[in-house]
Amino acid sequence: MNRGFYTIMAAQFFSSLADNALLIAAISLLTSMHSPAWMTPLLKLFFVMSYVLLAAFVGAFADALPKGKVMLVTNLIKIVGCALLFADVHPLLAYAVVGFGAAAYSPAKYGILTELLPAEKLVAANGWIEGLTMVSIILGTVLGGALVNPQIAHAMLNFDFPLVDTGVDTPIEAALTVIMITYLLATLFNLKIPDSGARYEKQKHSPVKLLLDFANCYRILWHDKLGQITLAVTTLLWGAGATLQFVVFKWAEKSLKMPLDKSSVLVGITAIGMALGATGAARFIPLKKSLSVMPLGIAMGTAVIAMVFVHTVWLAYPLLLLVGVLAGFYVVPMNALLQHRGHVLMSAGHSIAVQNFNENISILIMLGLYALLVKLDVDINVVIVLFGLFLAGTICLVMRKHAQNQKEFDSVTLIGEAKHASHA
Repeated sequence: MNRGFYTIMAAQFFSSLADNALLIAAISLLTSMHSPAWMTPLLKLFFVMSYVLLAAFVGAFADALPKGKVMLVTNLIKIVGCALLFADVHPLLAYAVVGFGAAAYSPAKYGILTELLPAEKLVAANGWIEGLTMVSIILGTVLGGALVNPQIAHAMLNFDFPLVDTGVDTPIEAALTVIMITYLLATLFNLKIPDSGARYEKQKHSPVKLLLDFANCYRILWHDKLGQITLAVTTLLWGAGATLQFVVFKWAEKSLKMPLDKSSVLVGITAIGMALGATGAARFIPLKKSLSVMPLGIAMGTAVIAMVFVHTVWLAYPLLLLVGVLAGFYVVPMNALLQHRGHVLMSAGHSIAVQNFNENISILIMLGLYALLVKLDVDINVVIVLFGLFLAGTICLVMRKHAQNQKEFDSVTLIGEAKHASHA
């Protein structure tokens, strides 16, 4: 891996760290506002809405400029979203602005990997990026939990800079200040990301033409025998992962009697498992064997259902670690294969935009259904069982579809052909 790759990793780490810390701070803010429980998962829903609404446009934006510049601009948008909370803007709206920045950030972040690295390094690169992202989720979630802890917040407020009035007077303002500094660190690394030299044809400016172009890219990926399988899997997994985060918070509150600042550690444990799984996938799964990990999705759904039998923290830790390992080992090879296939069939930015659109439609639907179940006061154990069965059952259907596709083409041969085409 070259120096540019490590700079991208650093920028991604601090940006993701701030995103996850801000989520916990926003949840705490909603709690202090005595908002209804069903509003909490809407934070993530508002965050990902931009991924769906802007999908036709962010790919073109990512391909119109050097991707390092795109990452810089979009990270500044995240800072604006964080700053809105200082101005007493509702957390849902402020976090939606952060999501707007993240939606435009993502095609540049993943697209630049296909520009800087050869195809055979994409699984390893994705393993590193996803592993580090999981570490940032761990630390970001723990950081957010620590920042909303009353004792730590009180200690921060008691700290004063000599001769400087910071204007930070409340616990949430102290937390947001630390998060803002983290975003600024990401911005500094964005400035150092190298220009890959990749240039694409002049991007369309007409919204109608951009929508038609996106629709064409969408059709190409879903009709490709290899693309449709990887797209279906990653779409399901990212929706499930986003929902699982809130399921764990609720489960910890009801079954383990843990407050928010403590239950955030459980999400961190899951992220540790994902980091381990992502690292293992990067080391042991080559691109041509990416599809071999699909049965792990069924195992993941089964492990999630096992949560209903756990009522102690010390059993919760290894179970959530296992769920995380399975998820990380599963999603990284599939993500790398989808990126590679998309890069062969169309430009990097456009293929990532299509991927983000599908994954975040999944997040919107699954979070919306979860919010509805919470509003209907459905028992969390029932929700967990339904969630696990849906995950395992859907993976079974995808595997069946892949088996049918295999009768028409050999996936390993097709990956090899794609690899050849990417170097042509």
